[in-house]
Amino acid sequence: MSPAVDLGDLDRFTVGAVGPPGRRVFLLQCHSASTVLTLKVEKQQVAVLAEYLGRLIPTLDRPGTLPRDLDLEGSSEPDWVIGTLGVSYEEVIDRIVIVAEEMVGEDEEGESARFAVTREQAAAFAIRATTLVASGRPSCPLCGFPLDPSGHACPRTNGHRPPVS
Repeated sequence: MSPAVDLGDLDRFTVGAVGPPGRRVFLLQCHSASTVLTLKVEKQQVAVLAEYLGRLIPTLDRPGTLPRDLDLEGSSEPDWVIGTLGVSYEEVIDRIVIVAEEMVGEDEEGESARFAVTREQAAAFAIRATTLVASGRPSCPLCGFPLDPSGHACPRTNGHRPPVS
């Protein structure tokens, strides 16, 4: 593993998506001073991170005013693709620390980034991420997979009949 990039406290922390539902690319974006790090992330990773932060925030002191400017900035070309995410809370500095590691092959070294976010940034991220994930294609009520306008071969019905929505 390459040495981790430590961005420290972030000025901005956000998530966004580019492209139409069903073909969206999710991007996590970190701003620290003059550094902007844009990372490609899977929709499910966004959902799990948002859910975790949504459970963590109520256990901490109440956040202050949430940031509002959460749009992606600059290029939507990611620096690298996230393979794993780790989250911890450091009480001494009152920051939620996130470590992102690059998705790489078995014998390859990848990038990693460590950064710290405030309770306010984490809460705003969780709200935005939850809304973003929910704005995609609706889920099949039987299997939970996305319903595709061109059809859906639901594994719960052995693919014989599409569920009625």
